[in-house]
Amino acid sequence: MSTTSRAVGLAALIAAGTWLAQPASAQNAAPVTQGPLTIERQGSFFVGGRTLRSDTLSTLPAYAPNGSITVDQMYVRYQVPPNAAEKPSLVLVHGCCLTGKTWETTPDGRMGWDEYFVRRGYPTYVVDQAWRGRSAAHPTTINAVKTGRSGPDTLPTVFAAGQEDAWAIFRFGRRHPETFPGLLFPLEAQDEFWKQMVPDWNFSVPSPNPTVTGLSELSRRLGRTVLVSHSQSGIYPFQTAAMSREGIAGIVSIEPGACPAANGDMKPYEGLPILVLWGDFVEESTRWAPRLRACREFARAANAAGGKVEIAVLPEMGIPGNSHMLMQDRNSLEIANWLAGWVAKNVEGGR
Repeated sequence: MSTTSRAVGLAALIAAGTWLAQPASAQNAAPVTQGPLTIERQGSFFVGGRTLRSDTLSTLPAYAPNGSITVDQMYVRYQVPPNAAEKPSLVLVHGCCLTGKTWETTPDGRMGWDEYFVRRGYPTYVVDQAWRGRSAAHPTTINAVKTGRSGPDTLPTVFAAGQEDAWAIFRFGRRHPETFPGLLFPLEAQDEFWKQMVPDWNFSVPSPNPTVTGLSELSRRLGRTVLVSHSQSGIYPFQTAAMSREGIAGIVSIEPGACPAANGDMKPYEGLPILVLWGDFVEESTRWAPRLRACREFARAANAAGGKVEIAVLPEMGIPGNSHMLMQDRNSLEIANWLAGWVAKNVEGGR
């Protein structure tokens, strides 16, 4: 299909009100993007964390090397619209090499999902994974090596995804700088997107992953929430539910790096509304195609055990062109609009 025909097909679906075969609760509802944004309350806080003492806090003469610090906490920013008591809250969790910025204003300046879901009436919580963004990393092991107290083999694993490698991972094209025909990611704003990338400490965090324990604590605090994850964090809501279902009303896992194993324990997911959402060009990627197949196997196993797992692949629903970063693609608000309908039907309507 040509770029032009893809665009025409997309416009026709939106105009016809049949976007993504919307559930009845969301049909005829256009994305809510106009007018002042009304917020009853907003703020931020941390969940989790532990205090430790160290004698390698600093290598600078102006700062003492020994003392106490807090690590493993998870930063949470929230916005709550008026009259939201009957709505479940949404918790948005970013993926590899990124922060909560994933869900905010898109690289080309359009409304992000954090604002959009507030406009749809949902209390919306955006997190920075532990050791990422505004959630402090753990510097003591690095300083121990710098001062000679520990060997280089004790250094934590930290990595950064290069733009050329990330190009294929995010499925802008098979390889840099090629692009997939009909790609909906706004590549004219790619410079702004690359600025979102940060070093990733995920392979150095303790076990259990403090982001997962943080999500469990946050879910209990909120009482009725849908955990919305992406990529690296895609497995986290499942791990959280396996730890405790308390407060978890549903899971939306967007292009997860992994789904639970099909031969694992399905009890944590019994009766829980779960959506696993995928964009386009997946079969073009040796990284993502096996993951989609594994998620389909999980869904079959979970549903056979009393689960309520749905796999949604956008091109199979007539919507081509979406990248791995579908919350930033040109049709991001239409996808968010459909997700709001899915939540209304499967979480709100399923009480």
